[in-house]
Formats: sequence, structure tokens, C-alpha cells
Amino acid sequence: MRENSVFGVRAADRFHVGLVVDDVASAAAELSALWGYAWCEELAGRSRVVLPEGETELGLRSVYSVTTPRVELVRSIPGTLWQPADSGVHHLGYWSDDVAADSAALVRHGHPREALGVRPDGTAHWAFHRGPQGPRIELVTRALQPVLERIWAAGGQPS
Repeated sequence: MRENSVFGVRAADRFHVGLVVDDVASAAAELSALWGYAWCEELAGRSRVVLPEGETELGLRSVYSVTTPRVELVRSIPGTLWQPADSGVHHLGYWSDDVAADSAALVRHGHPREALGVRPDGTAHWAFHRGPQGPRIELVTRALQPVLERIWAAGGQPS
């Protein structure tokens, strides 16, 4: 367990704020005009997701800002947890060295899991949790950190 944390993730592991929007291009243009944000190319793909009602496959699409503090704009998916939040902030994203263990710790501390992204072998690589207060928490495997950092360093172009 790390200092100042009830499980393996600390405040210093936060790397982005996620906003779910209906129109990614419009939201990105507004944040660029207002605050000077620059954006990566859109990341998209099919993901195996375990939801409370069972496993499914979803087409997830998002863009990360190259500019910091890092913002992720996620395209909304009707009928899922990926809906725009009233406050605008949908989730806070944290790196995790062990998504499964950190996810279980969040559940034990009163933050039910809403979704778990799994690789074809069943390994958890991200999870969403909803607590009694504040925005959702997204845990993301630290194994993705170098991949995303290369994209951000390249000015948003996947390499």
C-alpha cells in the first residue's frame, strides 16, 4: 500500500479529467478557442466491457488533449454510463499498477464498479467506479502510460 492511500493509487497518479460529450469536435473546438487546447487524433476501437448486467462489446471513441492539464473528451454512448454529466466532469483518470486489485479495493471502500475493460485474455486494463460523492474514478493500467505519452509527445499523432 502506498503512503496516503487506502489502496495502490495516489493523488499523484491522476493524469486526466474526462468529459463525456455528444459532439467531440465541437467540444474540442470550444476548449481550443477558450483555453488554447491542442488535441490528439481521435482514438477509437471496440472494447470488451463487463457491465453490471453482463459482458458486452462497445465502440469507444475519445480524444486526449496534448495540452496540460490533460483533458479526455469521450463520445457519449446512449444507454451506458458514458453520458454527459450535469457538472461537465464525468471522471478523474488514475494510473494503476494493478487494475483488478485497485478496483476491488475501491469496491470495498464503497465505490461500486460500473464497468471493467478487459483484454481478450480477461485481464483488466481499465475500470470505472462511482462513489457516493464526486465524479467517477477511472483506473487505467500503467502499461498504457508509455503508449499515451508517445502520442502526446508526438503532438497527437499515433506512432
